Amino acid sequence: MKRTYLLPLILLFCLIACADDKQSVETYIPDAPDYEDATMWYTRQGDINGTGGDVFYVVSTWEADWTAPDGSICHYADVWSEEHREHMTREISKVADYMADGNNFYSPFYRHMTIDIWATQDEDQVYQWTRLSMQDVCDAFDHFNASRQKGRPFVIAGFSQGGLAVVELLKHMDDDTWADMAAAYVMGYKVTPSDVASCTRIRAAEGEEDTGVTICYNTVKDVAYVKPIIAAPCAMCINPVNWRTDSTTEWLTDGITVTVSPEHHVLVVTGYEGEEYAPIYNFLNIGDIHSCEPWLYQDCLRTNINKRISAHEK
Repeated sequence: MKRTYLLPLILLFCLIACADDKQSVETYIPDAPDYEDATMWYTRQGDINGTGGDVFYVVSTWEADWTAPDGSICHYADVWSEEHREHMTREISKVADYMADGNNFYSPFYRHMTIDIWATQDEDQVYQWTRLSMQDVCDAFDHFNASRQKGRPFVIAGFSQGGLAVVELLKHMDDDTWADMAAAYVMGYKVTPSDVASCTRIRAAEGEEDTGVTICYNTVKDVAYVKPIIAAPCAMCINPVNWRTDSTTEWLTDGITVTVSPEHHVLVVTGYEGEEYAPIYNFLNIGDIHSCEPWLYQDCLRTNINKRISAHEK
């Protein structure tokens, strides 16, 4: 009887092993970036007077799964592909238009995980596949950190997958480096309670000019549309219009209001539908307005980044 049960188990383990081996064979891994190579960076020198700071920005997800020359599937962007770098540059250059105002701006190209993995909405898969992406970002940050002027304030910021990278960078950096950090901006991604518990460098912003803090927000039209894969559970949220963490509503424009939901730690907007952003794989930009995060509040962010850098210098 024992042998009767044992044989199916052996077969099952063999099938799993074969499946894992098949996955490793069929998955193409692009070559790693070399951050000594200027090709791997988008930079802009906006600190003309030497009175600003440095901004390290991590781009969001731009690639879908693609087929490599050998016929295998790739779940990562290829930083050595001019086309992939051009895709990332579309976002990075527009963010630099406001984040590099008075500051020096650095953004690495990295092997970001494709949208197809995000679309599974399976956090275990996301964290498994994103390890390589986060290692690239940490390597890029180490290069940035080694070459920057110590004592000069810097900001780290990222959108979506880039927001996840900001959380991981806070865990990665040491306290001496963090001492120079004016703020970390997690746009369109969550900071979980376990993130906060595991890293003393993750401290929620409480106002407009506190430094060494993390600014985190996700935007929805109603709390019913909170997407757990990017926004829950979340330990913090601050309104980038009035820099409050309570439910005080603020007008962004004559027609748009922004309010924090203290219970769900997201921003709820009224008067704005975000219709310019098409649904992404039928799970983002549907009730939430994920794609708006770096753009809807850009004037507020431009001012705030410089305020926090200035406050850190005092």
